Amino acid sequence: MLKKLSARLAQIQAEAKKIVETADTENEGVLSEEQQAEFDTLMAEHEKTTIAIGQREKLEEMEASNIEGQGRRSKPEKPVSHVEVKDNIDPQGGFEDMAEFGAAVQQACQKGVNAIDERLQVQAAPSNFHRESGSNDGYEVPPAYRAEIWKLVFEDDGDLLSMINSEPTNSNSVEMLADETTPWGATGIQANWAAEGIQLTPSRLETKARTVKLNKLHCYVLATEELLEDGPRLANRLTAGAGEALRWKINDSIMYGAGAGQMLGYFTSGALVSVAKESGQSADTLVAQNILKMFSRMLSGSISNARWIGNSDVIPQLASLVIGNQPVWLPPNGLAGAPGGFLMGIPLRLTEHAKTLGDKGDLQLIDPRGYYAATKRAGIKMSTSIHLFFDYDIQAFKWTIRIGGQPFLSAPVSPKNGSNTKSHFVTLDERA
Repeated sequence: MLKKLSARLAQIQAEAKKIVETADTENEGVLSEEQQAEFDTLMAEHEKTTIAIGQREKLEEMEASNIEGQGRRSKPEKPVSHVEVKDNIDPQGGFEDMAEFGAAVQQACQKGVNAIDERLQVQAAPSNFHRESGSNDGYEVPPAYRAEIWKLVFEDDGDLLSMINSEPTNSNSVEMLADETTPWGATGIQANWAAEGIQLTPSRLETKARTVKLNKLHCYVLATEELLEDGPRLANRLTAGAGEALRWKINDSIMYGAGAGQMLGYFTSGALVSVAKESGQSADTLVAQNILKMFSRMLSGSISNARWIGNSDVIPQLASLVIGNQPVWLPPNGLAGAPGGFLMGIPLRLTEHAKTLGDKGDLQLIDPRGYYAATKRAGIKMSTSIHLFFDYDIQAFKWTIRIGGQPFLSAPVSPKNGSNTKSHFVTLDERA
């Protein structure tokens, strides 16, 4: 009977998973009334079957104990001791830290293990999220640890992710309305003089709808048995390490993302303005005219919010540049406060995302507000985007979040006067 019940339990899990996957495909994860009813029925049966299995396991333990007393078999393995189950509102889910939670999930997902840490069963989840079969569907990370990871990913002062225009959404894709008209252009909202009694000249808003798809970004961390036994090291790897890896990848995609299956970076978009090097300029150099011309190609309304982005390799060149007798680059509080500082009065941020000296992208002038991004709201509130999973064959941790983004402009803006186009994103051509 125990074997039959276990087989039915596995079947229930498979059927529930199929319902959720169908909802993901057909209705962005929202169950229909019929699917919800079927899912709830399966969950009720799952609970009853689990109880029945537990009862029979206890009966077998009692029988084994009686046999041991008669000296006919060895002592059975000690069952997993029960732990105190804290209230559902406990933000740590009853666990001391992320390491203890990870070890509990790892143990629950081993083949043949039926005794699962009770704290894993009390994590609140949406009704359409199946959380009991850890090896297939995962266990929800307690709120306290989700918040810590999310903060590491989205609240780093000074990086691109914290500066761009981002909004939450419940959907896996959003429609962005872009208005690329200018007051001096031939389309869009216009102002016109009109003499008394003359019919007014109409104009209308010209917007273009663009679909921004929220793509899945994941962090997959393998953990050895030795590491799992070392709680502090594991906790650090699962929080700081995962947050840094996700943040790095998102920031890099804001710059260089290909757009297919990931964010569209401003470097690979049509919005980028690339300033040519000066005639006769030596390879791997910066000259004052590079800085001035880049500054002139930034949209005038973006100057107050602009930021220079550069590789630290450019510092020796910047330190030697002057216009007249004025230095182009001013470190904060003099050289003692370097690096960073200001170029043309605009802050400079040094980052490994920028290319090395002489390559296109070693120095960039950007307005972060020119980039639009959308993040899955559920990743913060419902935690459906950040979960901990284990594979049967390897012990691994995986976080997934959904984020999408692209520049507001599809192409640089033509000015009212002059021929040099302008944009939110300006860089230098390669100087080889």
